[in-house]
Amino acid sequence: MFESMRLRLSALSHARALWRWQRAERRAATADLQLVRRLRRRARALHARLERVLKIADERLALPRIGGDAIRRPPLTDWVFRPEAWRVPIRPMAAVGVESRTWLGEAVTVFHDCAISEITVRQVRNTREEDLAPFGLRLDVFRFDGTFLSLAIDAPASAVEGLRREHVIRAETIVESETPLEIFLRLNVKHGPNTEQIVRELPPGSGERSVDFDLAYTELNEKRVERMWLDVIFEGAEMNQVTVRDLTLSRRPRAAI
Repeated sequence: MFESMRLRLSALSHARALWRWQRAERRAATADLQLVRRLRRRARALHARLERVLKIADERLALPRIGGDAIRRPPLTDWVFRPEAWRVPIRPMAAVGVESRTWLGEAVTVFHDCAISEITVRQVRNTREEDLAPFGLRLDVFRFDGTFLSLAIDAPASAVEGLRREHVIRAETIVESETPLEIFLRLNVKHGPNTEQIVRELPPGSGERSVDFDLAYTELNEKRVERMWLDVIFEGAEMNQVTVRDLTLSRRPRAAI
């Protein structure tokens, strides 16, 4: 009963507020300038509040939800990871003239060897029905006088807990670009003084793409594993816009032969 009464009073208050501003709209055309200034001041204050409410509401109602962590898991997967740059808002959300070793939230770092950086990176909101990640990363590359451009994705400590040569690491990503470009993924696993590296080229095309890294073909010392990271290497990125809509890593045991 009380909730119903509260809702009716709220609707009535809203209707009265709309009526007052409709009247103010009519008066603004003929009222004296002093009154018009007061109306403008009040309208601007209200406008700022409404813009904030709309922004928050749009963010909360848009899909996928911010903070969501829905990830496709291959069978027998025992570990999955999506960096926060694709899960939650990062600060700053955009950077111009990005220098090498610039952090993009936790776990993501930009590397390049340009003398003068003409690279812009910004976080964008994913809103398509097929998107699982709430955010994506967009790179705008203009003149490029370097030899490489990459994103380094640091995996958390949980990625190497119990890591064995029987494991397969899968990287899944959705990448869009204005013009076609080659993208290579390099898995790095540090064990003691050595680092195992496996390089795979991302299949061409659009939409979701994935590559597998089979550790059985490495010389991994399981007793000395320290850390793991993935390099996403962009070849021929000059005068191009590249959007990484999603990026996830997962781990599973390889099928017995």
